[in-house]
Amino acid sequence: MPRSAPDRGSTTGSRPWADGLAMTAGTALIGWQGARLGAWVVDDAAITFAYARSVDEGLGFVQQAGSPAVEGYSNPTWLALLVVGRALGLFDHRAVLGVPDLVLYPKMLGLACAFGILLAVACTARRIVRLSWAVTGLAGVLLASNLSFVAWMFAGLENPLYALLSTVLASVLACAAARGTLLGRLPVVGSGLLALAAALTRPDGAVLAAACPLLLAVTWRGADLGRRLRAAGLSVAVFLLPYGLFLAWRHSVFGRLVPNTAVAKAQGVPSAGEFATTTGELLTYAGWPAVLAATALFAVALTRGGALQRSLPAVLVPLGLTLCAFGALKRDWMGLYRFATPVWALGIMAMSLTLVAVAERLRGHRRAVLGLTVGCALILSGAGQREPEAEFRAKPTLPMCLIVQRDGVIFNEYADRLDLAHGSVLLPSLGGTLLTSDLKVYDLAGLTEPRIADALAADDIPGLQRYVFDELRPTFVHAVAVWARKTGMLAPRLTAEGYVPLYRTSEGGGDWVRADAVKHPERLKELRAWAARAVPRAYERKLTGCSGPLRPGMRAAGTAGPRNP
Repeated sequence: MPRSAPDRGSTTGSRPWADGLAMTAGTALIGWQGARLGAWVVDDAAITFAYARSVDEGLGFVQQAGSPAVEGYSNPTWLALLVVGRALGLFDHRAVLGVPDLVLYPKMLGLACAFGILLAVACTARRIVRLSWAVTGLAGVLLASNLSFVAWMFAGLENPLYALLSTVLASVLACAAARGTLLGRLPVVGSGLLALAAALTRPDGAVLAAACPLLLAVTWRGADLGRRLRAAGLSVAVFLLPYGLFLAWRHSVFGRLVPNTAVAKAQGVPSAGEFATTTGELLTYAGWPAVLAATALFAVALTRGGALQRSLPAVLVPLGLTLCAFGALKRDWMGLYRFATPVWALGIMAMSLTLVAVAERLRGHRRAVLGLTVGCALILSGAGQREPEAEFRAKPTLPMCLIVQRDGVIFNEYADRLDLAHGSVLLPSLGGTLLTSDLKVYDLAGLTEPRIADALAADDIPGLQRYVFDELRPTFVHAVAVWARKTGMLAPRLTAEGYVPLYRTSEGGGDWVRADAVKHPERLKELRAWAARAVPRAYERKLTGCSGPLRPGMRAAGTAGPRNP
């Protein structure tokens, strides 16, 4: 069979301008899809925003001034990028055309990471195929068409950096494999450092430390065993030594070896059934026609020889590791598979490379049949994604701007109208509240409260309640839906602890104030009437309620200012 793809590991791809055009077009397409989500940023991202503010202002790793140091974030490298942005005046300073730079800056980082992912794809493709621009262009189109990838690239969380690091690691190993230099110091050390950066971006990123050793094992053909063992050991050492120092620093500062967020979420070892169910759900969302087509392409490529056969395992190994990490994580409450972003990047990278490489080896009707078959598989898989994607677009996961209005602004107004200048609030939705509240904030979800995290992990709800009511004694309590039921913060218990309602929900939760803190009980009736109007309006403004800089002291008018006398 004639071959068009290069078999040597040299740079023989298309012209650089064609690759550049494909990268730019793909990034623009991904950015356009992200722009369709508007100013949406998920509220959990704003927790890291608040920590970035504190670090930049010299307060340390605290959620707000006066709070103890708690690792209520799990993304140190992403936090570092936010701190740098704030120090440069690009983040948490102003609004641009009515959109806060708290929204714009992380979205621009996401766009830059999308370009970096396509750059890594292009660099790899130039080592393997003749039409490298086709690989990059196809990857851009497929990534842009996957709303799970797009949404979490622009949600304000660390997903784009994690996906970029995973893809660059795969690219480094794949290019080295194509050149026949996989045992060289540069790819071995580089893979260890990239795995280290990934582990500091998300805790599950540590699985990538196994990428280089595992690749060396699966590509071993009975020679150079000693060199391979030394290379694997070097890669692991490059990862483990600095990561061990980081863990020692974490324990000395925060008293834990894992982020407090991991304790609160009670992450444990999944059963085989849980792992299979979680992974199966992700593959079902991806679409079984596309999954089966990709698997068939990989099987063909791994038997045909040449640069693709040498390089493809370098992409499939990190893909398998990130897929296993996804399956091992506790089921996430957020929509559209938040933890799968690197799986999409690596999977689409592998499929695009393989499809173009195999197509270059075919002629005439065989190439047409291949294109038609894969195209139909992708269309069928895309059709299956429409319903969950439509649901997500209609109701994106917990917008930061909703929490700014619903919790930050509303509770500032409660404190004003009751003349409670130095109060506190306990609630489960933290990010937008930390950015805008005048009150001392306690986290009912435990992400920034170690005692609550321990109680949730142990399912010790009585202990959690004793800590809340006997030690914290928050001025205000806000608990709704699952968190009201899970923690027992419902009307009977709150009433028994001396709280009176300000705004009630159907499940017995809502907004409550401690009666003995209220200096003007006569204001409660009027305040309840105000809340009955203001709380529904906050939900109506869930994506438009952040029109300016977000600062402590925001009021219902949307601006920060002094308390009412």
